[in-house]
Amino acid sequence: MAHPPGYLAAKPLPPGIVGALGLGGYQLLADVAGVGAGRLGPQAFLLVAPDPDPSLPDAGTQISLHHHRLKDDRELGAFTQLAAQLGYLRLSGYRLALERAGLRSKVNVVNPATGGIVATIPDKHPGGMLSLGGGAGSAARLLASVRSLPPAGPPPDLQDPELLRQVLLALALRDPDVGGAEAAELAERALELVRGNTALDPPAALEAAKHS
Repeated sequence: MAHPPGYLAAKPLPPGIVGALGLGGYQLLADVAGVGAGRLGPQAFLLVAPDPDPSLPDAGTQISLHHHRLKDDRELGAFTQLAAQLGYLRLSGYRLALERAGLRSKVNVVNPATGGIVATIPDKHPGGMLSLGGGAGSAARLLASVRSLPPAGPPPDLQDPELLRQVLLALALRDPDVGGAEAAELAERALELVRGNTALDPPAALEAAKHS
């Protein structure tokens, strides 16, 4: 697996980017298939590890959709849900192509079947009036856009327990009422339920875990 569980915790933002942007001590809120959400005070951002490419040097974890001033925790929730959805898309076959923009990066969501870019996450979150009410380029608007994307290929091979764990975590984090720690606990409970009943699909297992 290219981006196993805990990848971003093991490979955080490079020190040069952290120092230049003043993000020392940031909190990692989600970590799914090499895509996460981070927070430091009023700032929020996405963390994205590049797709592996043996012909290129490892570019390291990069920062995208950098928001300098959150309005409230609801806006922060959109970042966590967006990270989870992007991670789920990667698990389901989409590629995430990173494009440097200074210290930050744009993220192009690529359909591998056509090579076409189906969504782009900007390097910075819009400020001012553009960030209000889910305006263009906001985390909330981008989340709605990527959630509408169809599967890029066959479902992930859920016989792989680590892959199944990441799928369950991604699905749990997409719930706006579930926080990061609770999502991890739900995913673990759901994983145990699937092990005991292989007929359960991930959404059904998560629903059962909420009531177990």
